[in-house]
Amino acid sequence: MKHTPITSPSVSGELWKKDRDHVIHPYTNFEKFGTDGAVIYASGKDHFIFDVEGNRYLDGIAGLWCVNIGHGNREIAELMAEQAMRMAYYNTFEDAGSVPAAELAAKLAAIAPANLNRVFFGTGGSMANDTAIKIVHYYFNQLGESQKKLVISRNLAYHGSTYLAHTLTGIQSTHLGFDLAPDLVHYVSAPYPYRRPSELSEDEFCDFLIAELEAKIVALGPERVACFIAEPILGAGGVIVPPKGYHRRTWEICKKYHILYISDEVVTAFGRLGQMIASETMFGIQPDILVLAKGISSGYIPLGATMISDEIYEVISRPKAGNPYFSHGFTYSGHALACATGLKNIEILERDNYCGHVSTTGPYFEAQLKTLEQYAIVGEVRGSHYMLCLELVADKATKTSFPDEVAIAKRIYYHCKQRGLIVRPIGPLIVISPPLTYDHDAIHQTVEILDQSIRAVMDDLIAQQLWR
Repeated sequence: MKHTPITSPSVSGELWKKDRDHVIHPYTNFEKFGTDGAVIYASGKDHFIFDVEGNRYLDGIAGLWCVNIGHGNREIAELMAEQAMRMAYYNTFEDAGSVPAAELAAKLAAIAPANLNRVFFGTGGSMANDTAIKIVHYYFNQLGESQKKLVISRNLAYHGSTYLAHTLTGIQSTHLGFDLAPDLVHYVSAPYPYRRPSELSEDEFCDFLIAELEAKIVALGPERVACFIAEPILGAGGVIVPPKGYHRRTWEICKKYHILYISDEVVTAFGRLGQMIASETMFGIQPDILVLAKGISSGYIPLGATMISDEIYEVISRPKAGNPYFSHGFTYSGHALACATGLKNIEILERDNYCGHVSTTGPYFEAQLKTLEQYAIVGEVRGSHYMLCLELVADKATKTSFPDEVAIAKRIYYHCKQRGLIVRPIGPLIVISPPLTYDHDAIHQTVEILDQSIRAVMDDLIAQQLWR
């Protein structure tokens, strides 16, 4: 499990202290950070990551859903260096552009569902979702339907953490203490088959969800609802795979009421589900807006994209009275180095057939993880391909969760980490979303370490009289 240490113990301790004293981490647990601090990672190769002490870990979460081609890819690093020497940056406002931005936009148009031919670039998924909502509002304003402003999202959805994207996010506990954008976003139930009402079959549950969405639109007023936003598979909310037919039916409801459909593929695109883009090929939907990030650059540089239909572009490109400009944009929109990196990343994904690899290996991965359902605390293993999750329960028969103070997923996370595997604990969930370089050996190691860690945690719980 050891690698050559990056620093001496004294230097690594100093780095740990600098990080603790000066870096504000996303989603910091302030109850523990002051004493525990953070592990400082320093290098990576393929699906392994190394900390400054030289400890090696299987990266079971691809950084954060995003390092699709794996760590330390020399080809993409060399391309980045070459592009930085040629031209790292120039703005793309109005009449300025760059070779990489033009090439990447054309490539995205070629791989996206038909009629999604226009791309607005940003630096991540939150920004891309903010851009999507701003464009939706602008579009309806241009049509003279300025009352169409409301957004329908879903409970347990995750769409980012900028001010507006955080409001789109339906994980209500994350809203505590923040004001966000009240009354703009309305939520419907998560399409969560494992937690559906016990009296409903999965088909009946799907019927309920569709009826609920339509009732929400009618109650709010179709003339006031602008769009519906949905991840094909809910990610941070629990790797929730909706019932069969759900996506197509929600899309049809949106068409019925002249509501735009936003497909948030920040996590699901670029090979994680064995497809470059999953909306149409896997779920039968033709979104009006497609949101991309993470795997678009495999995390080598921040990059996001909001793709819009030709119909939307035709409307928003009309000069408006009093100001002919589309007054939206960022310093780093269409960043040359970022776009060149994204273009090279897609070339590598296609050339090395990562989608084919994940399409073949993904079901095997799912089947191997399913063996962990033999344990009493594993209620369900779910997901698709390289986007997977274990839901932990105190009682399988009743699906009763452990009390929050038990921190069941964190316990497994720590045991896994000690054994050289990084997974992501979220409440009662263990999320696994590795680099697409994961092969059979990595899958077997992952399942073996999870198996050992689950058994160790069960023993701990019994010894501490926290579980039967």
